[in-house]
Amino acid sequence: MDGKSQITPYRRLSAALIIGKSFSMMVLMIPIALLLTFKAMEIDSANATKIFSIVTGIGALFALFGNPLGGAISDRTNLRFGRRRTWIMLGSILGSASMMGIVYTRSVAGLTVFWCLTQLFYNFAFAAYMALVPDQVEESRRGSLSGILGLGLPVSIVIGFLLMDAMSGTSLGMRFGVLAAIGVVVAIITCAMIKDPQAVYRQAAVHEKASWKTIYPSPKQYPAFTWGMLTRFFMSMTYCYQLYTALMLMQRFNLTEAQTTEYATVIQILSLASMAVSSVFGGMLSDKLRKQKPFIVSSVIVMVAGLVMVAFVPTFTLVAVGCVIINFGYGIYTAVDTALIARILPHKEDAAKDFGLMNVADALPQSVVPAMATPLTNLGSWPLFYGVLAFCGLISAAVASPIPEMSPEPENEQEQFSS
Repeated sequence: MDGKSQITPYRRLSAALIIGKSFSMMVLMIPIALLLTFKAMEIDSANATKIFSIVTGIGALFALFGNPLGGAISDRTNLRFGRRRTWIMLGSILGSASMMGIVYTRSVAGLTVFWCLTQLFYNFAFAAYMALVPDQVEESRRGSLSGILGLGLPVSIVIGFLLMDAMSGTSLGMRFGVLAAIGVVVAIITCAMIKDPQAVYRQAAVHEKASWKTIYPSPKQYPAFTWGMLTRFFMSMTYCYQLYTALMLMQRFNLTEAQTTEYATVIQILSLASMAVSSVFGGMLSDKLRKQKPFIVSSVIVMVAGLVMVAFVPTFTLVAVGCVIINFGYGIYTAVDTALIARILPHKEDAAKDFGLMNVADALPQSVVPAMATPLTNLGSWPLFYGVLAFCGLISAAVASPIPEMSPEPENEQEQFSS
């Protein structure tokens, strides 16, 4: 059978990933940006910052191993429904069910357990979503898709903020419930849109005994994978500034819960416009120039400038401008991120597992940043916090340097995707 008939047409796959991956990420990001803060205040308002850091930090650890674990399971799933579709669906259903547990808990322990399970199962789904890129997208189109996906996430998050703002008069439980329902609905839509033929897993290196090398690609044999992981880790550290935007606004400007939601929504809408430009056009330009590393360096320069601005300006208006600058820079990065990672994966047979390992670099900062947020803000308030994150951005640009650049022409695409 013709190989092309087994893959989803590019435009349809792009639409499916935007709907599924972007809105599933929104389902997780809105609680981190808003709802978990409110839930922590509901449990113990005097210790809300501490509770938020504990819950998000431990939850990120579950995302840390949930992504590669879910990816490895997806790679080895051999069901007629499809190895990717199976875990997109199961991960989303179980993740949403866990999120609903948050509504009914009244303790820090309960909140932590249910958030950890939400992170775990949704990261099973994320690993399957992202494996569709190396599975079904040729290299010459991955930059454009990376840019489109980079735009899809902020669009979905802005929609989520607008939804939360519209629901500000409803209970916290209702808001969590709507997000949980969205996670399941978009998974159903994605599974209906994509082709995911039954596949038999083939071990990439059958002569090797099971060891850490079969879990994590050898840094000596595949150094670009490790450098890429470090690049993503430090970039994610930098972008974790947005985890604390709501708390920063409340503390610096003495805002109420309703005002915080409104102000954060304004920032997200403005940030969307800047990220839309840099992400979409950056992805297309990267494919045309067949360059990726210059986009990473450029993104860091812009993000550091925005972080310095947010750290020191005295008014909400200037804070919003700084956040817009940061997101413009991050859009430049997302324009090439997915394409770069897909290009340096060692084995196509292990695509979901290796993408899951790479996504550890996204999840780990969500534990590291909360762990250091309280001591940093106690020592130097918000300027020190943002300064450390800006330094992480500079490291990200430095460790990207050893990664080989794209070849001048696509390699073996015809053989890989048309035979």
